[in-house]
Amino acid sequence: MESRLPERDRPWVMRTYAGHSSAAATNALFRRNLGKGQTGLSVAFDLPTQTGYDPDDVMAAGEVGRVGVPVAHLGDARALFDGIPLAEANTSMTINATAMWLLALYVVAAEEQGTPPATLAGTTQNDIVKEYLSRGTYIFPPAPSLRLTTDTIAWAVTNCPKWNPINVCSYHLQEAGATPVQEVGFALATAVAVLDAVRDGGQVPPKRMGDVVQRVSFFVNAGVRFVEELAKMRAFAALWDDLTRERYGITEPKQRRFRYGVQVNSLGLTEAQPENNIQRIVLEMLGVTLSRSARARAVQLPAWNEALGLPRPWDQQWSLRMQQVLAYESDLLEYPDLFDGSHVVEGLVSSIVDGARIELEKILDLGGVVAAVETGYLKSALVSSLADRRRRMESGTDVVVGVNRFQETEPSPLTAAGAEAIEQVDPAVEQAATASVREWRAGRDQSEVDAALAALREGAASTANLMDATLACVRAGVTTGEWAGVLREAFGEYRAPTGLSAATVSTSDTTLSVVRERVRRTAGALGTGRLRLLVGKPGLDGHSNGAEQIAVRARDAGFEVVYQGIRLTPAQIVSAAVEEDVDLVGLSVLSGSHLAVVPAVLDGLRAAGRADLPVVVGGIIPQADAGKLREAGVARVFTPKDFALNAILDDLVTVVREANGLPHDC
Repeated sequence: MESRLPERDRPWVMRTYAGHSSAAATNALFRRNLGKGQTGLSVAFDLPTQTGYDPDDVMAAGEVGRVGVPVAHLGDARALFDGIPLAEANTSMTINATAMWLLALYVVAAEEQGTPPATLAGTTQNDIVKEYLSRGTYIFPPAPSLRLTTDTIAWAVTNCPKWNPINVCSYHLQEAGATPVQEVGFALATAVAVLDAVRDGGQVPPKRMGDVVQRVSFFVNAGVRFVEELAKMRAFAALWDDLTRERYGITEPKQRRFRYGVQVNSLGLTEAQPENNIQRIVLEMLGVTLSRSARARAVQLPAWNEALGLPRPWDQQWSLRMQQVLAYESDLLEYPDLFDGSHVVEGLVSSIVDGARIELEKILDLGGVVAAVETGYLKSALVSSLADRRRRMESGTDVVVGVNRFQETEPSPLTAAGAEAIEQVDPAVEQAATASVREWRAGRDQSEVDAALAALREGAASTANLMDATLACVRAGVTTGEWAGVLREAFGEYRAPTGLSAATVSTSDTTLSVVRERVRRTAGALGTGRLRLLVGKPGLDGHSNGAEQIAVRARDAGFEVVYQGIRLTPAQIVSAAVEEDVDLVGLSVLSGSHLAVVPAVLDGLRAAGRADLPVVVGGIIPQADAGKLREAGVARVFTPKDFALNAILDDLVTVVREANGLPHDC
């Protein structure tokens, strides 16, 4: 019996997640990648663009062009896609709080190429819920954020029918600690909230709900436990089919198809022995490609050196070639599903389905995903799950090769002394972007800008769909910061729960007990009752997982922890440190802005008369930059290779003792 397919499957869309420094430089990178056989674009935007600030805003200092490309206005969008025929492109944009704005920029840039919106294909991520839980690039409270999402969906269904106006994103949930059950359950709860809002909002006729459902895509994470990940995706597909049929009455099977793209697990990559990341990436790719019935529609792979810093074009090429070898050299696409009838896989799928149904029902009983965000239930669950994962790794129960086992290694030629292992962003990029946006403002018709912003303000105060007003803003020359500024005035800003209060406490960790005793003795010697640690997240970086885990473990060790959440200015951190009379300041920076924001905190402490207060820093910090931070006055620099939290906390106690002239050996 012939087991091959009658015709070989088409490969998935192959992408690399790319963007940095400027629109022109990113455009050149896109063109090179497309020339190497990449079949889709995946745009990374910098943090000011994601959180609604122009490059010359004080909040953008140190962040411009760091983790993505700055796009401040239509001129930047033109430059970003210059020479790339958008009529033929399939473009994914990782953008959430400002998704409506970036889609409008893309639509107008395409129209200027002669491409009508109805022909555009691609995706705006536009999942604001996970931003409150893991990634941190939200701006507005949940209700108006959900309105922006549903307005975009309603507009796209009519005007841009090939576009995916939302990409429900569970990727960052896994990074924040979610188990497969939680990742599926929480993501489906988000999808329910969005589809309910569209269904009940009156903008889309009931007969078109099938069109809405079939344009909902998902963006998932694939970890190294690839058998479990494969089962997770089959479970996702089964639950989505049931949910859309039963809750929304979608009878057409094609419209109920589970469509997803994947980025394999970047935060699972290691700084130690980074060459091991290659095999991790390959295994993670297999988890979302082996099963034909639940195969990803699009795949983007990180580069081997993302735990070290920004990948170079060659590193991205290596990741693209991995996909191409699997798709074109192997025989994977020639066969039906390899796992149909597998008792092992069916058992795993059933277990995840049952658990995810329970999680979904629990969230719906709480009043839905928005209520579960506002009460802190979801965030607390993720912080607790991640704390459990960290403990398993530190105990050696979960093995990470090169990190907690098999640490002996030969020198790597990939990271040898003198080798430039990562892409460097020129500090002049920020000055150039600042000058550019000011030149753009000076060259436009201010009366048109004022009229467009007034219409946006009026629309925000009503229940009107805001997409048309947003398109008018784009055409008038409004900037990203101006568009978001009007909506900040209308909707207000939001600070999501940190999830620390309900996180679990470890009582059986003997190593932690030793640290706890050192904390108690040091506090006694200082006469303060308890050591006080301020954990600060300066700048726009919202990836707070590491900061939260330090905060939870420090609390378990007996520190009194002051943690006010993400996106604080250096001045706010200094003010909190002085007002709370802390013994130590710990800063977490993963966006590459450490050389800008950390010295600003140190300068602020000196100006406040607290130059004596020790400061430590953690993040993705190259070795050369770590030296610069220490020269500036930072007491310790921790990077991803410092995975043992108890050892970090023990060192923090030593830092406090050194700063206060106490003996080191307590």
